[in-house]
Amino acid sequence: MADSSLGALVPSVAKTDGVPPAASTSETTDAGGGAPLGIRDDAAADGGAPSNEVSVPAAPGSSGEIDRDLLCPICMGVIKDAFLTSCGHSFCYMCIVTHLNNKSDCPCCTHYLTKSNLFPNFLLDKAIKRLSARQLARNASPIDHLRSSLQQGCEMSVKELDNIITLLSEKKRKMEQQESETNMQILLVFLHCLRKQKMDELNEIQTDLQYIKEDISSVERHRMELYRAKERYSMKLRMLMDDSPSLSARPRTHSSDKHSGVFLPNNSLASLAGSCSGGVVQNRKTDAKGQVVSAHQGLQRRDVFTGLDPAGPAPAQSGAAMARKRRVQQQFNELKEYYLQRRRFATSQGHRPEERDATSLGKEGYHPGLEDFQSVLTTFTRYSRLRVIAELRHGDLFQSANIVSSIEFDRDDELFATAGVSKRIKVFEFSTVVNEPTEVHCPVVEMATRSKLSCLSWNKYSKNIIASSDYEGIVTVWDVNTRQSVMEYEEHEKRAWSVDFSRTEPSMLVSGSDDCKVKVWCTNQESSVINIDMKANICSVKYNPGSSMYVAIGSADHHIHYYDLRNTSTPVHIFGGHSKAVSYVKFLSTSELASASTDSTLRLWDVKDDFSPIRMFKGHKNEKNFVGLSGNSEYLACGSETNEVFVYHKAITKPAASHKFTTSDLDDTDDDTSSYFISAVCWKSDSPTMLTANSQGTIKVLVLAA
Repeated sequence: MADSSLGALVPSVAKTDGVPPAASTSETTDAGGGAPLGIRDDAAADGGAPSNEVSVPAAPGSSGEIDRDLLCPICMGVIKDAFLTSCGHSFCYMCIVTHLNNKSDCPCCTHYLTKSNLFPNFLLDKAIKRLSARQLARNASPIDHLRSSLQQGCEMSVKELDNIITLLSEKKRKMEQQESETNMQILLVFLHCLRKQKMDELNEIQTDLQYIKEDISSVERHRMELYRAKERYSMKLRMLMDDSPSLSARPRTHSSDKHSGVFLPNNSLASLAGSCSGGVVQNRKTDAKGQVVSAHQGLQRRDVFTGLDPAGPAPAQSGAAMARKRRVQQQFNELKEYYLQRRRFATSQGHRPEERDATSLGKEGYHPGLEDFQSVLTTFTRYSRLRVIAELRHGDLFQSANIVSSIEFDRDDELFATAGVSKRIKVFEFSTVVNEPTEVHCPVVEMATRSKLSCLSWNKYSKNIIASSDYEGIVTVWDVNTRQSVMEYEEHEKRAWSVDFSRTEPSMLVSGSDDCKVKVWCTNQESSVINIDMKANICSVKYNPGSSMYVAIGSADHHIHYYDLRNTSTPVHIFGGHSKAVSYVKFLSTSELASASTDSTLRLWDVKDDFSPIRMFKGHKNEKNFVGLSGNSEYLACGSETNEVFVYHKAITKPAASHKFTTSDLDDTDDDTSSYFISAVCWKSDSPTMLTANSQGTIKVLVLAA
């Protein structure tokens, strides 16, 4: 399974640079008698004419047309060191000598020829040099003409030379001025852009500071309200204790004890309040209120001048509180970015601060962005590790392969089913596994299959219905009560990696396979009702929990394809960002989709509004295996090829907790422990409890702990 977890990737098409086609080297002959053209490279390879060439002059009276009489029939370049043969043809000296070293004939007319029949052609050499000089003069710039004239000793007076120097100096001054103006203009543009960028940053910082100031005021106000409520409650208890002789005889507890030792039932409080005279109670309440008000005024004044906490001296912080603060410091940058992101987003969706009314505030008087961040901060800092509360072995005595490919809870989280390469579906009772620790846990239901299993999916309405996909491409619907298959679908041509029941339409399920096909099935029909042909292997399929019309497909082409089953010709959106095959897709909600890939990352996507990437998570290792992916409303969990399970909070990109499977209970100690990996994970709804299994066949029940 490990070797084939990626599936067959789409063959990549090698990109070719746009190089123009080379000139034809076919043996084209000229009109003069059949000399082959395009053999210059061969001649040079044999030690012929050198590669440096003289520019080709144009024939007299023509515009850019090359005089063919000035070209060497062998190298097709301008003749250099012209030599004439006895048969009347002219060649470059090196070209004809190289040719005669191999053959004894004229390249043009095939007349017998030897080196003794070669003669220098001085007239042609002179004509070529003269035409080349004219060509250079015609193409030369005025500066080249002036330089050539001065080098050739052109006669001119001192006055004319002074005029030329003056013109050149003026030209130089103008050019320097233009260059200076250009440089200053570029510098000015840069400074303007920099000022705009910094002003935007300053405005953003000022806006963020205003958000922070508002939120600090809101939190302090709420904190003061809690403190006042605490003091009022403490004062009531003291008054009731003073009014009752039976209670006054009891030892009192100081107000700083947080009333940990006082627990009075409601009827006792009512009877005590009724036994006291109204005037005395009223007077004492009035005195108590005055004392509280004066105390608060004094405390607030002390806070202004001394900076002390208005609520009095801070109590000794517990170890748990200190640990939560350390977690905040460790992930401060991540939390800061999330706070600002949520605060800005909530503000952009609502009114301006001066237009905001009470309806836009939360139940504690907080801004919606702050309330959202407080919820994230509370859940993130609450847990820091994974604790094992139960463990069982999935392997059989007669089975050497124990990889658990899939773990799924049923509708009510009372049962969970496991499946893998052992060709068996085992159903366990969760409470029994957790509450009755034993060395061996027997499944309440066990069903044998013909092939290795890759995925399971419980029906979200019928507690006894579960679907499976296997390595032969068969999708099977099982009845757990009867332990029999209800329906078998055999349309997939290759291994089926994934199957999923719809939450909103219990009779519909979807599957994906290595045959690059996604098929939608109905349990009331014997064949597929919808087929989607893809271009790459399908690793995972998942229904949107809010609709039976939308399906997310994880593919080996590195993308997630999001389809509306009412129109399967084109996907609604294609999510790109992973650099390798997408092995899992899971919905956290109707608008949030998580994906896992063998590029060792998880990604969170928005599937409701703008189909944008929300966040990327890194920390685990996943390069070739199916390591599992599961999520709830707050957390993501996935496996790693380091035999560890990682938990991420969906607002933080780094792991919030992890747990490594030990190998102390291995039966075969000779095995390479580095090859073990986590193969399946599953959350128990929105609780902090999860199931996880590895390739060794060990299943653990883990719970998030402080």
